[in-house]
Amino acid sequence: MRENGRSVSLSQTAYKRIKKKIVSLELPPGAVINEIDLQADLQLGRTPIREALHRLALEKLVDIVPRRGMFVTEIAVTDLLRVCEVRVEMEGLAARLATERGKPEHWQAMEMLLEDILREGFTANYDILIGIDQKCHEIIYDAADNKFLKNTLITMYALSLRLWYYALSQVGDMRGAILEHAAILEALKSGDADQAERLSKMHVKSFQEEIQAIMFKLV
Repeated sequence: MRENGRSVSLSQTAYKRIKKKIVSLELPPGAVINEIDLQADLQLGRTPIREALHRLALEKLVDIVPRRGMFVTEIAVTDLLRVCEVRVEMEGLAARLATERGKPEHWQAMEMLLEDILREGFTANYDILIGIDQKCHEIIYDAADNKFLKNTLITMYALSLRLWYYALSQVGDMRGAILEHAAILEALKSGDADQAERLSKMHVKSFQEEIQAIMFKLV
């Protein structure tokens, strides 16, 4: 049993680290995935890496092509549109459920994340701001208390985040996008499910519009 638990732990470690490489574009779209290189880089065995890659294939971050190998999934404008049209509805549902099921500790955690960014003159690099955005979404997913919705949204968020990194050099001030969470938080705390849902949908739609405009310039 201990060996099985260790295997799961190594597979999870491989999954998180490879996923980060793909989402952050360290492994760029279309790149060939070399398992031997990953083993050397991550200092992990073949089995956990292979398990992680198959899991990432299910999440549409890796393409497995028979007799050709594994590749990082390409990025296209249509991907952005398809991901966002699903995500906007699910983020809205998550916000609505979070309003009904969330606990004070959820909102306290979110307040702490946003505390610094609300301070006048606050500056931070893109990685920190993206981290704040991601954690705010994850708090809402936890508060919604629906593991099926949460798992799907985590997958959708990773696909969106990769698009964000792809367009990062062209993105302007991200602080405004992150500050949208402050308004969402107020709706969640006050129990206004309609407002929380509306603002969450707007947050995703504004992301789509900005990244879409940038991607059209880049292609």
